[in-house]
Amino acid sequence: MCGRYAAFREAQDLAREFDVEVVEAAAAEHEASWNVAPTDGVRVVLDRAPKPDRGDVGVDGGTGAVTREMHLARWALVPSWAKALRGGGAPMFNARIETVATKPAFRTSLAARRCVVPADGYYEWRTDPAPDGGKPVKTPFFIHRAAAADGTTPSLAFAGLYSWWRDPAREEDDPERWVLSTTVLTQPARDGLEAIHDREPVVLPADAVAAWLDPTCTGADDALEVLAAAPPELRWYEVGTRVGSVRHNDARLLEAV
Repeated sequence: MCGRYAAFREAQDLAREFDVEVVEAAAAEHEASWNVAPTDGVRVVLDRAPKPDRGDVGVDGGTGAVTREMHLARWALVPSWAKALRGGGAPMFNARIETVATKPAFRTSLAARRCVVPADGYYEWRTDPAPDGGKPVKTPFFIHRAAAADGTTPSLAFAGLYSWWRDPAREEDDPERWVLSTTVLTQPARDGLEAIHDREPVVLPADAVAAWLDPTCTGADDALEVLAAAPPELRWYEVGTRVGSVRHNDARLLEAV
């Protein structure tokens, strides 16, 4: 699973990295975080197609063009048909790749509302038996992209889904009546990560981002095919236990133990 991550790059750096044309004000002003948790605000990148019902020209005709945008979203997807922002179940901050095409909360978004959730890295906990037979010991690790040839470390591009939910308690002219939310897809861990945890987030290679975001791709099977691309190389190391509390949020969380 993916339940904590770090996202501390500037919005404009992310815009350059992901070829974003429009950065929403809230996304531009969003503060860095070294300990992002479910229901926090997070940046997402999506391709927005023109829609005739809002005065745009359709994708297949005229002068309309798809625009790549960066928005701020709530990390825990709220389906459009939900009756309340916070339902009685657990927050839907992850979606399993094995069932995302069939679960009602996710299947519509898989077909039509896909996004990238940029991250600098994420945390996962390895659980080991206690030597004295007591409570299991949990050891946190920070997982990130391997450095590129020029020495820089690219962002992780989590494969995500998004949804718009209208708050029925707000008036029609209230700018906050629409809530954008997102979830991160996960899959069985591989390439050594299974020694830490049995699940990992789906990380897109750079050459698969455009296909994942493509709004003309409206089939679940076609979308899932994109995720079959070989993932980028990852690295990881042990970090301190301070990351276990959301009260701690600073760059020291990334220090190796």
